[in-house]
Amino acid sequence: MGVILSISERAGSARERLLARLLDAFGAALPPPEMSLREVAARIGTSHALLRYHFGSLSGVLAAMLKAQRSRDNKALLEAARQSTFDDFVVAIWRTYTRPEQLSRVRGFFYVVGLATYDSEGFREFIESIDDLTVMLSSLAEREGLGTKEARDAATVTVAAIRGLLLQEVLTPGTRPEDAVALILRIRKDRSVPRSRPER
Repeated sequence: MGVILSISERAGSARERLLARLLDAFGAALPPPEMSLREVAARIGTSHALLRYHFGSLSGVLAAMLKAQRSRDNKALLEAARQSTFDDFVVAIWRTYTRPEQLSRVRGFFYVVGLATYDSEGFREFIESIDDLTVMLSSLAEREGLGTKEARDAATVTVAAIRGLLLQEVLTPGTRPEDAVALILRIRKDRSVPRSRPER
């Protein structure tokens, strides 16, 4: 006897199939924001109405693709994290997102982040997904002896520095410091040094 799927289950599987087709069609890149939803639909051989039904808009397509691509990347990064130090993992993250083929995705990430600042509820799923690297780095920092709050702070500042330098590269290509990773790690080490108490 066959399994009868609910409407929500059928809709979910249809959305996943569309998402898989989008990822296959665009590879590591994303549709550029100036591309219309109709053009994206034509690229993957489906209808504009179907994409709108499942993703809402081109921005919804971009957010869903980014989330799926990041999830795929993070599986590989998580494997690296199991055997990495905090510093090694920062280097792995930096290398992953500064590869030339990643530039389209980096641009897309900041585009969607910009939209999410105006519509946090509409991009709630995307917003919740971008904390993953912070969580992994925080875990590594705790493993190396930092307390929970210190580890979280170190991870938060490190991820913010990475994203800030990536944004700089998107806006003004070729201007990021050559020793960017060393600078990022120095920020973390400076934060880890206990402040001396003033003499009484």
